[in-house]
Amino acid sequence: MDSESIEFAAKYKNWVAIRKTSIYPDTTPEEIAFAIAGIRQSIDKKAFELLGIDTASLDKYAEGLTSNVKKNYSGLSEALGKFGTAESKKAIETACSGKIEHESIAKTYLFRKIAQLLNLDFDVNQEMLSKIYPSLKVPKPRGRKPKE
Repeated sequence: MDSESIEFAAKYKNWVAIRKTSIYPDTTPEEIAFAIAGIRQSIDKKAFELLGIDTASLDKYAEGLTSNVKKNYSGLSEALGKFGTAESKKAIETACSGKIEHESIAKTYLFRKIAQLLNLDFDVNQEMLSKIYPSLKVPKPRGRKPKE
């Protein structure tokens, strides 16, 4: 039986990401989309980090902008109203470590993070697909297993 697969492998310095999914005649399009979304999520944040953008500081700043707003489009409008302030500009500059050419990239990251925190994502992701298709499970991170 011939099978197809989706394979992604990356190794750069201390970052390693490997994803492989076999595709058989009975594999559903949802399962394939789920695998592709997992690959994209693996590399999305890493691309910003590789450019030297402090994503952790932008994550924290985005959490502050979204902490007291509704998780809907009006909340997005409210949070984005704070996006162009001097405080926001300072957070972006700090996250770029003085690399002015990266500010527009950091703004993109911050904008996406704000939307994600308000449950408004622009991309198909594994969490979204697992809500629609309960049989698709988001893999849990490797690490210590809880006591039974």
